[in-house]
Amino acid sequence: MFLPLLRAPAAALVLGALATAPFQCARDPDPEKALEEPPEDALYQLAEQFRERGDKEARITTLRFLATRYPSSRHAERARQELAELGSPVPAPSP
Repeated sequence: MFLPLLRAPAAALVLGALATAPFQCARDPDPEKALEEPPEDALYQLAEQFRERGDKEARITTLRFLATRYPSSRHAERARQELAELGSPVPAPSP
């Protein structure tokens, strides 16, 4: 007897949640509020720490890994340029 009365509100709740779902995730996240650091950012910072310490081989290895593993990241082109400046083979960007 009460089951048909409960179906309508439940269906309305589900439809309402589905209708607003695209708006819940539609905006770009603010990098200043990020809880985690993207791996390519962490790798570039690590390469910078190796530069500051004077560990050229570790820097080259980190930059090469960054350019190979994350070829379309914002740090990849900079990593390839730095590898060329260091006289290290530069991995070609992936298509």
